[in-house]
Amino acid sequence: MSLPPEFILGLKQHLGAENVLTESADRWPYGGDNSRRQANPDIVAYATNAEQIKATASLCNKFHIPLITRGRGTGTTGAVVPVTGGLVLSLERMNKILQVSPENRYITTQPGVTNSEIQRAAAEHGFFWPPDPTSSEFCTIGGNLAYNSAGPRAVKYGTPRENTLGLKAITANGEEITTGVCTTKGVVGYDLTRLIIGSEGTLAIITEATLKLTPLPTCIRTIQAVYSDIQFAAEAVSSIMAQAETPCALEFIDHAAINMIREYSTIKLPVDAAALLMIEVDGSEETVEYAVNAIEKAANNNGLVYIKAARSEQERQELWRTRKALSPALRKIAPKKINEDVVVPVSNIPALLNGLGTLSSQYGIPIVNFGHAGNGNIHVNLLINPDDEKQMQDAEQCLGQVFDLVLSLKGTLSGEHGVGLEKKDFIEREIDSSTLSIMRKIKQQFDPNNILNPGKTLPD
Repeated sequence: MSLPPEFILGLKQHLGAENVLTESADRWPYGGDNSRRQANPDIVAYATNAEQIKATASLCNKFHIPLITRGRGTGTTGAVVPVTGGLVLSLERMNKILQVSPENRYITTQPGVTNSEIQRAAAEHGFFWPPDPTSSEFCTIGGNLAYNSAGPRAVKYGTPRENTLGLKAITANGEEITTGVCTTKGVVGYDLTRLIIGSEGTLAIITEATLKLTPLPTCIRTIQAVYSDIQFAAEAVSSIMAQAETPCALEFIDHAAINMIREYSTIKLPVDAAALLMIEVDGSEETVEYAVNAIEKAANNNGLVYIKAARSEQERQELWRTRKALSPALRKIAPKKINEDVVVPVSNIPALLNGLGTLSSQYGIPIVNFGHAGNGNIHVNLLINPDDEKQMQDAEQCLGQVFDLVLSLKGTLSGEHGVGLEKKDFIEREIDSSTLSIMRKIKQQFDPNNILNPGKTLPD
């Protein structure tokens, strides 16, 4: 796209020439994300405050220039890839924590602050923010909110939508809006906070967020349970979630993932281990001890090989080494893979895993499954060779059937990775035409000229 000279001049006037990148080599790093998709933007700019974003949005709207907002690019669905060219606006320099209010249990932050920085600031006052994506040391709060990224703790504490009180944001025409409240109760007007969270930058640009804090637990205990068959592990998940004690994490690893851990790490697991659960509970000393006993009882079935509860922080870290070894192993064995984060009701996890096993055999494609089983969020990894044209074609058909399987089990196509480009073409399988029509009208109201992250989230 050829950008009007007056647009570039206006951008430099509002943001400073030093904050506007026009050289191809400087723009290239801002054209991709962790999906490995790439498209060079026509121009890149940095903003450090809301006034600059208002001016930038107004300019883009006036000249009909696509505007893609970006944090650190840790997403996996191509949601920040500028497929239509235009401006990539980086908010990584908006990295100030504006207020910590322990008495009101909230923290107010700019979008460029990382998740781990929020956790450290909250911990100084005895609190934490529940969403904890795997990339917490690097991913930004703006990105967490754009994708509604959660992590393992969502099983007990919920996603960003349940842990955000309010937002400030800029619409496509440069207007600033305020959504939500600074209190845990409030029902005045429509809930635009939850609407904007998870919209992947297609409705508005978040400039400030007030996040709800939760007190840090005084005690955390970790349990590792190993099963002889994947079905027994899946049944154990259902039993654990059917009783009263809610774990703060309930992670699942299947047989293929266990084999990868064995092959690419020094961690020893029983020969007959076909599935593994990592379970964590938190609270006071008294309540945690009771919860551990209740969960161990629920996890015990005919397929249990062994179950172990950590008695010290060192033992806890040792148990988690098994789960943490999986991602490096996956990167070694499958630098190119299709990674989907589907969700089904917990009681349907056994049927999902059985169906995935059938599809793996049918298409001859290894499928590795792991994830946040406590809320039915399973990460389905199709291990493929991108240089094998037939396998790529088979993988496309297999993926379509994976999604059909998930929907047949009353599930959804994404739990926390979002839609972006990767899943856009499948959305009509989940959302009916009447509902999609309303969503498009909402997009039109926020963004009449379709400049905010065009070509993402909703099917064309």
